[in-house]
Amino acid sequence: MNTVAAFYPVGTPGQPWGASERAQWLERQVVQRSHADEVVAKIDALRERFDVSQYGELDYPSGRYPLLAVRSRNWNDALPVMLVTGGVHGYETSGVQGALQFIDQHAADYAGKCNLLVVPCVSPWGYERVQRWNALALDPNRSFVPNSPAPESAALMALVAPLKGHIVMHIDLHETTDTDESEFRPALAARDGKPFEPGEIPDGFYLVDDSDNRQPAFQQAVNAEVEKVTHIAPADARGEIIGSPVVAPGVIEYPLKALGLCASVSGARYTTTTEVYPDSAKATPQQCNDAQVAAVIGALDFALLKG
Repeated sequence: MNTVAAFYPVGTPGQPWGASERAQWLERQVVQRSHADEVVAKIDALRERFDVSQYGELDYPSGRYPLLAVRSRNWNDALPVMLVTGGVHGYETSGVQGALQFIDQHAADYAGKCNLLVVPCVSPWGYERVQRWNALALDPNRSFVPNSPAPESAALMALVAPLKGHIVMHIDLHETTDTDESEFRPALAARDGKPFEPGEIPDGFYLVDDSDNRQPAFQQAVNAEVEKVTHIAPADARGEIIGSPVVAPGVIEYPLKALGLCASVSGARYTTTTEVYPDSAKATPQQCNDAQVAAVIGALDFALLKG
């Protein structure tokens, strides 16, 4: 079995990180792209057609970041609410850009049918640094819990809280990348003082259903739409995807609330987490964005049909 020492340069193998190790990790993080240019500017361009609000602000020593949400212009309390989130893991580019593309190209199609609430980039600090965690070395997508220690997660939970009971569908847009295996899982093992256990990265698109609220027909409807754009990930030799049993083609399950995952925050009847594979030789960056858009459309159309 390989150990943490063979894979990650921060900390002592077998010992969880303390403040000094977190600081050392933080020093390694560098800005690689601009949230202002690649996200905020695109959201600003939507203001003529949609309502844009700032629901919070990240205030880290390295900078301040607005947390922005986009809503249907003519919000109607008689209509169901549909929630789309992206960029909970900032490095997962198509989740952010796919959400923005959906708003720009397709959100108007749902005017009068539902209220859309889209949060394209939950973790702007992570977006700029192409990083899974936030500046506190916390994973926002394990932090959707009461009194969350992650400000990104706490802010989104506060945004969504008044809408609970009205949200019918929540789709959370993610990616599974080669760097999960080369960087982020080794970092997690190192941070927690555990051995790194290598896994496999699936080639293709898949979904994560809620094991406590299974909606198999919903997942299949989403995958059917995505399949028009890109390929669905096959199960590995063990019949699994990233260590979880495949319950239907391109579908695995997690207990969302118990794990503190974003898709648990809304209390929606229909929830799913998308996983795009941007490192596939069979998919371009635009295809990855298109797959996220297709997933949102598939999710919305099913939820509106079934109610």
